[in-house]
Amino acid sequence: MGFFDLSGSLGRHFGSIGIALNEISTRLSVTHADSCCITGPSSARAEQCLKQLCQALNVPDKLNISIEAAIPEHVGLGSGTQMSLAIGSALNAIYGLDMTVRDLAAVTERGLRSGIGIGIFEQGGLVVDGGRGEKTITPPVLAHMDIPDDWRFILVFDRRGQGLHGLQEIQAFSELPPFPQQEAARLCYLLLMQGLPALAEHDLAKFGDVITQLQCSVGGHFAAAQGGVFTSPEVAVAMQWLAEQGAVAIGQTSWGPTGFCAMDGVELAETIMRRLTQQFAHFDKLSFVAASARNSGGDVLIEPLPLS
Repeated sequence: MGFFDLSGSLGRHFGSIGIALNEISTRLSVTHADSCCITGPSSARAEQCLKQLCQALNVPDKLNISIEAAIPEHVGLGSGTQMSLAIGSALNAIYGLDMTVRDLAAVTERGLRSGIGIGIFEQGGLVVDGGRGEKTITPPVLAHMDIPDDWRFILVFDRRGQGLHGLQEIQAFSELPPFPQQEAARLCYLLLMQGLPALAEHDLAKFGDVITQLQCSVGGHFAAAQGGVFTSPEVAVAMQWLAEQGAVAIGQTSWGPTGFCAMDGVELAETIMRRLTQQFAHFDKLSFVAASARNSGGDVLIEPLPLS
């Protein structure tokens, strides 16, 4: 859901806020094998994660990894972090390494900016992280709160593109102007004294207003690098329409191109989803998902070997 302090004026950068979702996830199974074999979506990324982890942890990579589902890559949903932590958690269980999620994140250099992916793998729900300071290994979780069961989050995907990542992302950050300290202070104040209390009291309208303000501010700052507040013009049109239908918490995930918003109530979200699909049928590269919040962290299920 965005960064709230890009100024770094107090010695910390990239404090951020985000939530875990149920309907878009990474699921995989890992078993011993005679050689390394990886099948399923995002297998190339999984292979990179496995090699990095096995080398860092000094364990064999003779494993069979079957990927049942994978979060789409480079669309702002933390796919790399979730894949790394999923495979790392499997290795931790198989080889009895007794490592924490943060141990695994550190060896794979996750959380170099946002710590949301690490925090939600640990706990789910809504997470606020404290960004990176001089001695930070992984960004610390400052707040963790459950999301009401009937809140729904509508995601708008554009299949034509990906957000900035890798070297492009590094270059974009280096070329951005300084973020105003006063604006960072305003966003922190809004989050602490309006956004989080509103969530605690299940007031989606006030919570959503804070997220929208944060997104407008940071999106405007990133506009020169990504071509506007939204990376995808068609996603921007769909998000404007959703706002007119009463959606709140309007924004873009990371560098996009995925847009998001929130609705209060399952029935309302289902109604808006039907109308959204009809309204934008001519935008054939867009797709839509209504998701619920996941108020628990990543699951690791250890199954016994079958009897021979």
